[in-house]
Amino acid sequence: MSQAQNAVEIRPAATILLLRDDPAFEVLMVKRHHQIDFASGALVFPGGKSHAGDHDPAWADHASGWDRFDAEQRGLRIAAIREVFEEAGLLLAEHADGAPFAEACPLEVREAVDAGRLAFLDVVRELGVRLSLEALTVFARWITPPIMPKRFDTWFYAVRAPEGQLAACDGRETVDAEWIAPSEVLRLAEAGERTVIFPTRMNLRLLGEAASAADAVARAQARELVTVTPKVEVRPEGRVLVLPPEAGYGDVAEPLERIGA
Repeated sequence: MSQAQNAVEIRPAATILLLRDDPAFEVLMVKRHHQIDFASGALVFPGGKSHAGDHDPAWADHASGWDRFDAEQRGLRIAAIREVFEEAGLLLAEHADGAPFAEACPLEVREAVDAGRLAFLDVVRELGVRLSLEALTVFARWITPPIMPKRFDTWFYAVRAPEGQLAACDGRETVDAEWIAPSEVLRLAEAGERTVIFPTRMNLRLLGEAASAADAVARAQARELVTVTPKVEVRPEGRVLVLPPEAGYGDVAEPLERIGA
């Protein structure tokens, strides 16, 4: 491994698998803008890098389940909820009486949060709601391998989609949002009709083992978390990425030339 690879910063990130069963078991996917520098044009789960504001201690008064998690998990869960708010217009929050938030999120507010002109914490304060940290279930954790020019320590969370809210892309980072069966995304990727990057494909395969949103969450809760850092192996067919066998993805040997597709 070169010194340059060693020097690449590993950035914390969070991603949400929003799930629903109406009309069938589906997950929310967004299409990234072609001008975005990472996974441009790809179909992905909503998510992104953690920001300093996600770790503001003032969130303690505006997030349910605060005492159940350590500082790292609080910030990551807030980041995941913020990202789906910015990219898809859904807010995983509840009112003081415990009733789920079910209103539309104005695009101009989402854009202001995304651009840093408005703090996400101030939005939540103004709405008088609390983020639902405990609603998120850890689904997976992936660390980008050293061979990549950008590296992320990404936590994937599964959650039932809030009722009464409609997903809508932001038009900047994402240009489309669609509910789709995990198996259908994989079919489209295999047919070359959609770009789906390697970690997304692997987690769609794992998600597709479930029969419903509740089943997917239950499986994630029961599964032992194994951090995945794909490793390169040289095999007769060439260099491939392999995953830890105990991580639950089965026997995976991904040709390096396919990792971005």
